[in-house]
Amino acid sequence: MKKIGVFTSGGDAPGMNACIRAVVRTALKAGLEVYGIRRGYAGMIEGDIIPLDKYSVSNILQLGGTILRSARSREFRTEEGRARARAKLAEYGISHLVAIGGDGTFAGARVFLKEYPELSIVGVPGTIDNDLFGTDFTIGYDTAINTAMRAIDNIKDTANSHDRVFFVEVMGRDAGFIALRTAIATGAEAVLVPEARTDIAELVETLRWNYRHKKTSSIVIVAEGDDEGGAFDIAKKVKQQMPDCEYRVTILGHIQRGGSPTCQERVLATQLGMEAVNALLDGSSGIMVGQVCQKITYTPLEKAIKHHHPMDKTMLKMVSLLA
Repeated sequence: MKKIGVFTSGGDAPGMNACIRAVVRTALKAGLEVYGIRRGYAGMIEGDIIPLDKYSVSNILQLGGTILRSARSREFRTEEGRARARAKLAEYGISHLVAIGGDGTFAGARVFLKEYPELSIVGVPGTIDNDLFGTDFTIGYDTAINTAMRAIDNIKDTANSHDRVFFVEVMGRDAGFIALRTAIATGAEAVLVPEARTDIAELVETLRWNYRHKKTSSIVIVAEGDDEGGAFDIAKKVKQQMPDCEYRVTILGHIQRGGSPTCQERVLATQLGMEAVNALLDGSSGIMVGQVCQKITYTPLEKAIKHHHPMDKTMLKMVSLLA
């Protein structure tokens, strides 16, 4: 192995740049040439590949997003697209890859490896959703929950000023970890997540109880993938049963993906980026590097994307108990 490629794919996540930096500098110290593949699998197919040196990754630790950019590629889902990607890698003499992304990125890597077993690919968990098995935290999650927390703290100020119920939607199409953590951290009155069935009648009773006990404002945090719909849908259903309820809806959206990564994020991303290169040097492939109980772990890509963290039911109860 003389050359490696590194790319980011899927949704961007704060801390990806710190990971890229660690991959590049660790590989260079090991005597390897490093290439950055821009725009993920799409760039791989198109040959959007650039050499990276030590100075290419200077002063990027604090930057959100990804300097290699990201994209979702429909073409890579086809055999023809993957064949083009393999041919472009061969042009550059690249057979070892570090893939930074989430389940979609790793699913693509698994198929790629099955078709071209001569490749070696190690994944690094980069997603704000924290929904990959084999690591306690994914790159981007800590920054996302802190961004959401600060936004909800600000919303609480205006909720209290106007005696309103605010329905705040956070990201989490398939997983409610962002919603749950921010609900606890901000003292929200209720949290709705994909992992638990939502009972509108129960939510209405919670809000009515608050009013009866002189609580003039409430915050309801909704993960976008909740079974009863997003924040607008939930608000309308509550309004039907509480006509006098004055409410507002806030969609935090993509602000959760941006911003400077937290200290914890930068350290985790650096550790995992270094370990990804070490794993390739040791001959590993088809695995994701993660951190469980502060120890580096290797998890097969298939297991990382098929098994998800279970929702902590105790933490769910915590929201209602402390509201």
